[in-house]
Amino acid sequence: MPGPKKLDPSSSPRALLGAELRHRREAAGLSQDDLGAPLFVSGSFIGQLEAGTRRMQVDQAQKLDEVLGAGGFFVRNCAALKKSKYPDHFAEAAEAEAVAETIREYSPLLIPGLLQAESYARAVFLGYRPTAPEEVVDELVEARVARASLLSHPTTPLVWTVLDEAALRRRVGGSAVMREALTHLTKLMRQRGIIVQVLPFSAGGHPAMGGPLKLMTFPDAPPLAYLDGLGSGQLLDDPSSVRSYELTYDLLVASALSPDASLALIDSVAEDYAHEDQQF
Repeated sequence: MPGPKKLDPSSSPRALLGAELRHRREAAGLSQDDLGAPLFVSGSFIGQLEAGTRRMQVDQAQKLDEVLGAGGFFVRNCAALKKSKYPDHFAEAAEAEAVAETIREYSPLLIPGLLQAESYARAVFLGYRPTAPEEVVDELVEARVARASLLSHPTTPLVWTVLDEAALRRRVGGSAVMREALTHLTKLMRQRGIIVQVLPFSAGGHPAMGGPLKLMTFPDAPPLAYLDGLGSGQLLDDPSSVRSYELTYDLLVASALSPDASLALIDSVAEDYAHEDQQF
């Protein structure tokens, strides 16, 4: 069994809390199943807390303090974790994304947040909140740009996106913004930092017409699926549900253009936006 993770101050708060949980559990001589029983959760869920892929809830923290004799440590730190720069419905998914080994995503209408140029992200948030004060929009854009820093790691995570052609054609922010957004996307593709496939209009019907899908895997925790809605989100860890969404993603990949053909299409659409911009 691997030893407890070191408490690295540069790690995310949730990762630190998980490392401390593992340390205290092993010091108490408890298995993950043993600790899960009084919380009415599975051993695998305890493993997800320890790996930092799930957010600890206050009632769980209270029970952990009691069982492990932690003197309120988990309640105090759990409260701190509630403070997030992300919307409530997405905070847990964003935190899981930060420690994921692979991120596979289908996006039907927008370039995904991790792959957005700053000007595109700003236009997206202005579309969401047209009356928001400038400082609020600035904070949202800053958080989104900060999320993308995980792409700077040379090996992880593997980011594989199926992007609907509609996301390329919708003029978010106008022609100049779209040209910059697509140029940013193709730069990431040419650097081999990400894999992008476009699902063309010609593919017709497909199994994910109901909305976006994100799949995440982790080195030491079960995979997760995230379903995004209008001001809502659902993070799923049920194995059968995750397998079903993995099949959905595989079918999308099978219907999408190859990475090379996708790059050529995105380049072509970016050129169209450039020509439009020059006409004005």
